[in-house]
Amino acid sequence: MLMLRATGLFLVLLGVLWILQGLGLIAWPADSFMIAQREWAFYGALLVAVGAAILWGASRRTRR
Repeated sequence: MLMLRATGLFLVLLGVLWILQGLGLIAWPADSFMIAQREWAFYGALLVAVGAAILWGASRRTRR
């Protein structure tokens, strides 16, 4: 369960970074090809959804 939670959390955090870079709100690293590229905000949102689903699934498995 711990590995699932860690994976889900990592994906959520990475997705948020991609969203912020894609929207041009974070310019780190400065030479990133993702900065102000709206498709990366979309990919980030998908990654957040996948990570949230993994977290949700991991929490349901521990309740049983």
